[in-house]
Amino acid sequence: MNIVMVAAENGAIPGGKVGGMGDVIRDIPNALADLGHRVDVVVPGYQAFSRHAGASRQLTLDVRFRRTSHQVEVFLLELPGTRENVRCWIIDHPLLAPNRPGEIYCDDPPERPFATDASKFAFFSAAVCQLLVSDAFGHHDVIHLHDWHTAFIAILARFDPRFRALQPARFVFTIHNLALQGIRPLAGDESSLASWFPHLQYRKNDIVDPRYGNCLNPMRAAIRLCDRVHAVSPSYAREIQRPNDAEKGFHGGEGLEADLQAAHQAGKLVGILNGCEYGDGGKPAKPGLAEFLTAAEQQLDRWIADRDAVPSVHYLALKRIAAMSTQPPTGFVTSIGRLTPQKVQLYTVPMPDGKSCIDAVFDTLPAHYLFIMLGSGDHGIERFFTTVAARRDNFLFIQGYSEKLPPLVYALGQLFLMPSTFEPCGISQMLAMREGQPCLVHGVGGLADTIVHNEDGFVFTGDNLQQQAVAFVDALHNALKLREFSPAKWQKLAGSAACKRFLWQDAAVKYCSELYIDEGTIHDAGA
Repeated sequence: MNIVMVAAENGAIPGGKVGGMGDVIRDIPNALADLGHRVDVVVPGYQAFSRHAGASRQLTLDVRFRRTSHQVEVFLLELPGTRENVRCWIIDHPLLAPNRPGEIYCDDPPERPFATDASKFAFFSAAVCQLLVSDAFGHHDVIHLHDWHTAFIAILARFDPRFRALQPARFVFTIHNLALQGIRPLAGDESSLASWFPHLQYRKNDIVDPRYGNCLNPMRAAIRLCDRVHAVSPSYAREIQRPNDAEKGFHGGEGLEADLQAAHQAGKLVGILNGCEYGDGGKPAKPGLAEFLTAAEQQLDRWIADRDAVPSVHYLALKRIAAMSTQPPTGFVTSIGRLTPQKVQLYTVPMPDGKSCIDAVFDTLPAHYLFIMLGSGDHGIERFFTTVAARRDNFLFIQGYSEKLPPLVYALGQLFLMPSTFEPCGISQMLAMREGQPCLVHGVGGLADTIVHNEDGFVFTGDNLQQQAVAFVDALHNALKLREFSPAKWQKLAGSAACKRFLWQDAAVKYCSELYIDEGTIHDAGA
């Protein structure tokens, strides 16, 4: 098969990854290529990737957007580690430039959510459609779209006469995070469907948001218009067919549950777990605390050098590192990830005694344990953890993203915490398990599909946020008790975690049999 994958991220490109989607776009094309398929990956250049070494200009496209014709450049980017029949295409133009160099997504004000990114990705999608109807790819059997950023391609392929030639291809849409849907007005704003594509004739019920009748919902449009809808774990595929329940802290269909139920009933909705890379089996010696602390201190120094003043969070981290030279911890609990409500809200939930969950966590940790948290994200959440770091001597909070530090944390840690409110798949738990670090997780989405309680990790649940917080702290207490007082059982559990495999090869086989192999065209609404 000839497969075209379109996404906003590609972890194979330096600077091309923000979250788990980047890992998928880096790894699944190689696994599909190993099965004999050709894969063309298309991503925006963001006025950066097209300048990488190995990028060569292939052609220029004439793309119509906002009543204006734009000259868009298309590059091929040679990437180390990709198979011979995997090609990475870069589409670039000044309209794809981020607000700040080095970024992919923009943070718009609350009164205009997604405005900048929606315009950017609508333009990118128009360029992709133009590329697809050119001769650059030749024949393509499958057009695989990832998250709302590429959903405009399904809309244009279905409704724009210029791209009618795309309709015989099989369209697949992967949902990486249903909570982000890219909703924008149908008209009346420069970032709206009528502004981007003023002559587009469409069936409103296929693309309109079910809650806001004057708004376009790209996520919903792709769910309705594509031949297959793929959720990145089986449990997540089931969860998103249920409505959200704020009182219980449950994230389900995010308002699109009716469309997802219809997709399930039509046999369109498929849950396939993401995979993980495991290398060739040869592993270097595990790093010690000194190696990690040296790397952390060097990274903090680099971040500080880029500022006019030392941020308080970096000062606290350096202070904590200095203190460890005289009193090193011997136990390590770890966490790595984006600091968003999805990932860390549970730490802020009040316990029955009025304390926050994070304080109950530290009250549970033995004095000789260090909690290492690495991540950045929501500014309010960053500030919350900074205040915790100021009052807890056994908390090392490193605010930021570094390529070098995560592997050291995964290898050093002894228990990985992942209390996500919801988790479509998750990659951090797989990476921790790969290093023999058991995980303590909330039993939702891909976490429920990867961790077996008391066999290779620990799982907690609860009917509401406070029950979940209590169950989380109880599970932490029991896990640490097991490690301290039953070392043989702990070693067996850690060994089971290290031996567990979530292979991209297995996912690729399922992609072919459950997503790609079938006669079909773009479905009509509700099909």
